[in-house]
Amino acid sequence: MKITYCIPSKDNLRYLKNSIASIKKNSNKENEIIVYVDASNDGTIEWLQANKVTYLINETGTPKGIAYAYNRCIEAAETDIVCMFHADMFMGKDFDKNILKHLKPKTVVAGTRIEPPLHPEGKEKIIKDFGMYPEDFIEEAFNSFIQQEQEDSKDQVTYGIFAPWACYKSELLEIGLHDESFHSYQEDSDIFNRMILSGMKCIQSRDALVYHLTCRGGQFQDGVEKVTTNAAFHQMKDNAARNYLRKWGNWVKNDEYQHPIIHPKYNIAYVVKHTNMQIVEALEPWCGRLYIEDSMQVITDSYREKEQPNTKFDITKRVPTLEYNDPKGENDIVVEFDARNFSQQSFQIIQQLPEIIKQSGEVGEFELDIFKITIYSTTEYQNDLTVCNN
Repeated sequence: MKITYCIPSKDNLRYLKNSIASIKKNSNKENEIIVYVDASNDGTIEWLQANKVTYLINETGTPKGIAYAYNRCIEAAETDIVCMFHADMFMGKDFDKNILKHLKPKTVVAGTRIEPPLHPEGKEKIIKDFGMYPEDFIEEAFNSFIQQEQEDSKDQVTYGIFAPWACYKSELLEIGLHDESFHSYQEDSDIFNRMILSGMKCIQSRDALVYHLTCRGGQFQDGVEKVTTNAAFHQMKDNAARNYLRKWGNWVKNDEYQHPIIHPKYNIAYVVKHTNMQIVEALEPWCGRLYIEDSMQVITDSYREKEQPNTKFDITKRVPTLEYNDPKGENDIVVEFDARNFSQQSFQIIQQLPEIIKQSGEVGEFELDIFKITIYSTTEYQNDLTVCNN
């Protein structure tokens, strides 16, 4: 079986050329590599041409993002199996072999990342320093380490999902590929949820190893500090986070091995008295609709003008006034409260509300903190999100 490695690239030749070299050296030579070039101001295209690597190019001049890049690579793949790979990863020997031995229909297989000590430890990865940059990579020591690790972890699997991961191309096409509205943030969490809801099993091969330089293969390749000062990155990240909440009704949750935990998606509406712009901005993504008093239509107008360019969701429908709308007739669950009494504790409850409702599990009315919560139906809608229509 052959694999197509799908690699997004954005002015990261410094990393990309080492990543591709490791794939060619340490996997089946008949495997396919496709690079989506979102930007090339560093000679990426020239290098890909010189080294006869297949690539697709963004000719618009506006960054398309990782989700879009992966989708185009998947669509162009000539093999039945595709693998999402990062430009800042070095492939260990027999990675493909140790992925494929676990791959079967309705299964996604992730590799195991070895990472330098930049981020917290986790049960899904190995913290070991083989260099912080491509020029520093200690390849001989890395090869010796993975040989021993592969012997110690031979054929072992745990349950979890993250890059690099591989599955059948046809199964990704069935669920609509990555949701491109997430651009380059939480696109993976979204598709992992949809994989699971479509009946796919997510496992990790503990002897399919890569060295990952962690979030430094894109425009922020010279270190984490550059990310914190980039306004466009922060806006993209904030937009994606808010859209994830609107779509799933809850924030990303994983177990200790990074296997997704999918909580129910309910049709929840907030009815808020004495609200203000700050409350609307903070709470709108967490519900299906946020109803405000008629006298505060100006808030709806101002919020729509500010937020609509950042989302495909219709903000006017998400923040209606009470004059022409009936919260109890239009929603399964209605949460009523006075914004003047809203506190940090109240916000924590909002964030946990789907779990609270799941535990309650009953139609009826109850009070919690400042909230009057009326449950008319506990219908769950997360399965409606399985297929993405970009």
